Amino acid sequence: MEVFSRISEGNPVLNLSRLQLHGLDLDHVGEAQKKQIQQVYLTYNSLTLFPTSVCLLSNLEHLDLSNNSLKLVPDEITRLTSLKTLVAKNNHLDETSFPKHFGSMQIESLNMGGNRFREIPVQFLKLSKLQSLSLGGNRLKSIPAEIGKLSRLEMLYLGGNMISCIPPELANLSCLRYLVLCDNCIQSIPPQLNRLHALLSLSLHNNLLTFLPREILSLVHLQELSLRGNPLVVRFIKDMTYDPPSLLELAGRTIKSHNLPYLPRDLPANLCSYLDMASKCPNPKCAGVYFDSCVRHIKFVDFCGKFRLPLMHYLCSPECSSPCSSNPQSDAESEDEISVPVDRLQRVLLG
Repeated sequence: MEVFSRISEGNPVLNLSRLQLHGLDLDHVGEAQKKQIQQVYLTYNSLTLFPTSVCLLSNLEHLDLSNNSLKLVPDEITRLTSLKTLVAKNNHLDETSFPKHFGSMQIESLNMGGNRFREIPVQFLKLSKLQSLSLGGNRLKSIPAEIGKLSRLEMLYLGGNMISCIPPELANLSCLRYLVLCDNCIQSIPPQLNRLHALLSLSLHNNLLTFLPREILSLVHLQELSLRGNPLVVRFIKDMTYDPPSLLELAGRTIKSHNLPYLPRDLPANLCSYLDMASKCPNPKCAGVYFDSCVRHIKFVDFCGKFRLPLMHYLCSPECSSPCSSNPQSDAESEDEISVPVDRLQRVLLG
């Protein structure tokens, strides 16, 4: 009777939180009342089984089952054709807990933080209308390349896991506005993330980052960048690692640097493809190119006139200076070459 007394005419919200419920029976609720319910809150109860009776609520849009002991989500959930938001934080769910056809649902917001996921379920990656995905505080070790198929995703929260790398396919999320990857084991950021043109906030604090790719400067709408708790270098690094170029690369550099003409019929197809892979040296005073052999060079960039961020540059040879300087030995000149205006980045959180 406690449940029924909380269903009042015209009220679309059914709040059954903190009642120590072990189950839920809505069989005695009238059809008219069932149709009016759009939101159900069953948080902080003692549920060990998913309450399938909520699947009788044909107009349910929001379901929150957080802080229970759920291990399985049954097939019946797919009956909730109007469901847009599903929250089940702090349960015992993992990648095996969801039905096969869960990916066919019209869910727009999914929050499964604080569970036992070791990988992102395939079904989640098939939710074509998903705009917000939260899987923080789980046991994820990787991000599948298929994440890039969630074309409508605007917020991705994967903080507090054991993720060590970011797949380049993440850059396919053209609508992504908020990306949270804090408290993981990430050592590098793929330069492809510069394609996330809608990104407003990037949280990378408490990882293992020592530098950032220089391509991050292309994120023209980025307003917040959180980097605290990373082993970011605190002084200008002159260390350069370099493997001498092969004879093939030397020949390719000569052809590209001197603009020597050639036609596809002049060379084998694999050599034509190789020549097309040439990367121009970022130093504007250098006309060189490189293929596989390059110098990895860390350079500080001034953000907002206050913070100095180490960005990665790739140069064509050790003799080539930093991208905007003709004197690689000058620390003062090198450190002040590039700056990012205040209006490009509003907050850089390093401490």
